[in-house]
Amino acid sequence: MLERIPYRGWNTAYRLSNGTVELIVLADVGPRIISYRFIGGENQLHEVEADTGQLGRSDFRLYGGHRLWVSPELESTYFPDNVPVEVSEQGNKVRFTAPVEESPPGKSLQKDFEVELASSGSEVSVIHRLTNHNRSAIQLAPWAPTMLRPGGKGILPLPPKAAMDKDHYESVGVLAMWSYTDLADSRWVFGTEYIQLNQLSEPTGRFKEQMCGIYNPAGWGAYYRDGHLFVKRAPVIAGARYPDFGCNFEVFTNPDFLELETLGPLQEWARRKASSIPNAGGCFQMCLTARVMIGSDQTSFH
Repeated sequence: MLERIPYRGWNTAYRLSNGTVELIVLADVGPRIISYRFIGGENQLHEVEADTGQLGRSDFRLYGGHRLWVSPELESTYFPDNVPVEVSEQGNKVRFTAPVEESPPGKSLQKDFEVELASSGSEVSVIHRLTNHNRSAIQLAPWAPTMLRPGGKGILPLPPKAAMDKDHYESVGVLAMWSYTDLADSRWVFGTEYIQLNQLSEPTGRFKEQMCGIYNPAGWGAYYRDGHLFVKRAPVIAGARYPDFGCNFEVFTNPDFLELETLGPLQEWARRKASSIPNAGGCFQMCLTARVMIGSDQTSFH
């Protein structure tokens, strides 16, 4: 079911529901998938309270929820998407198209995503599109961050382990770090099968932010909080060149939220090239579970 609704000070938002979960997408700004919840439950996405109901102005606002960005992270990444978007229905899918980013710091890109909620269950599919309206080609990668409410832990799977032998001489993955990444920070837990990053409102480490990226051949990441497991999946393109030294999944946290991020391949975008990028955002789904048991050794994760 699709209905147009007001939402927290915005006049135009769209609610998608299948009786199990509901999704709310902003159309006055963004677009943003601002809410994702079980019917009657709390929003699993983070909303920036200071940005609620805001419109216009030339400064960038996060708003919260799920968005489409571009990598590498430059000034143009923070183009202020504070104006209404075009909305169109295509069968069971709803497409949200932002205006061309023509004014500085924009690079004449146009972003849209197409959202489809499964007829039952909790799965949401998101296809992201970028169109280059610039006079010249641009090198970039689609980047889809999902902001999640505080108090949980991000989970990224590590490649399978094997003893060193003649079949296992080469590296199997990459771990990218930022200037503020401190592996001694207590929010990190590195185990045999998973990397965990805990979201804390009062971290005690040197930096309030923490982030890392990996090449993730499994194509999924997760966030566990208060009995809910949020799982985000994205197809992996073997042999593709990914940004940030080869990362297709990244995780970021600060005292306010945790962000689970997926990235598509870094490539040259010709003028007027419009491409669908399911691999940038893929799909996400959520389950209520009491079976997630993550200890200091992550082999207990199910």
